[in-house]
Amino acid sequence: MAGKENRRITDVGTLKALAHPLRANLYRLLCVERVATASRLAEHVDEAVSLVSYHLRKLAEHGLIEEAEPQTADGRERWWQPSSDGVSIRDADFRDEPGKAAAHLAAARLFHDQRADHYRRYLDERPTWSPEWNTASVDSESWMRLTPAELTGLKQELEAVLRKYDAQGRDAEAAGEAEGREHVALFMYGFPFRL
Repeated sequence: MAGKENRRITDVGTLKALAHPLRANLYRLLCVERVATASRLAEHVDEAVSLVSYHLRKLAEHGLIEEAEPQTADGRERWWQPSSDGVSIRDADFRDEPGKAAAHLAAARLFHDQRADHYRRYLDERPTWSPEWNTASVDSESWMRLTPAELTGLKQELEAVLRKYDAQGRDAEAAGEAEGREHVALFMYGFPFRL
């Protein structure tokens, strides 16, 4: 799977498949784990392995995940991996009819709620993290006046920086330099608003 570009989701069926609360969580977990079995993922989401297996198959039906090479000699285990480095979902692909726009809005709200829950969990667990990690964590707001082109440019520059640090971390881990590394989530929102 390594090195595959983000997959752009343009059809409502795939969007709805991913926008199921458990499937969205499983997809994120699989992106973090890189390869995993249903039983391993089931431990993280506190659900039955059979239910997790069902939802993994649904993600696979839409090409969001794929079977991975077995990681153990146990032939009964089915290993999964994301089929790309991530997904991108753009408003422009769902704007042309009300049903598609409603599905996109529902998905965006679900993803936002799950991200907010993830950050709240970090805030609750903050005392268990070292001072170094708490100092390194970022929570900021910026208020700017931009044009759509400027916001697009800012987005592209930030995404390039994210890709650079992600590649740097993956390369270091591949070289056996995993000490001190933790999973890091970075959520960004940039949107227009009126007072």
